[in-house]
Amino acid sequence: MTQSERRDLDVQRDCSGSTWEETIGFARAVAAGDRVLVAGTMPLSDGKLLGEGSPYGQTKAAFGNALEALGPFGLDASSVIRTRMYLTHARDVEDVARAHREIFGDVSPAATVVVVSGFVDSRVLVEVELEAFRGDSRT
Repeated sequence: MTQSERRDLDVQRDCSGSTWEETIGFARAVAAGDRVLVAGTMPLSDGKLLGEGSPYGQTKAAFGNALEALGPFGLDASSVIRTRMYLTHARDVEDVARAHREIFGDVSPAATVVVVSGFVDSRVLVEVELEAFRGDSRT
């Protein structure tokens, strides 16, 4: 078995069916070893923007989508060890932080908040990423 074949055995990918995944060429979630990484996730459902105009609502929706991506690996919010939140406006930090705190509470993952100039869809105010730890519970 080659090194490349060995690496492929240790990596699992899961796609949500989003047109962005096909267009860009990425998986919604990738499990490698004891980590599961969830790609940048917007507050969309069936192509419709959720929480339009509300950074709080968009954060809840985006993290809801990102947490859904952990499901195929048998994980949930309690497994999350790192989050990243990208905002278009610094003024939204408090709303985004409140949503994050409500979702992750005592889990207290390492977190990063970055203000960016914008997203592909100009109505999107928040995009999130997360990383989870699965230890020896590989599926």
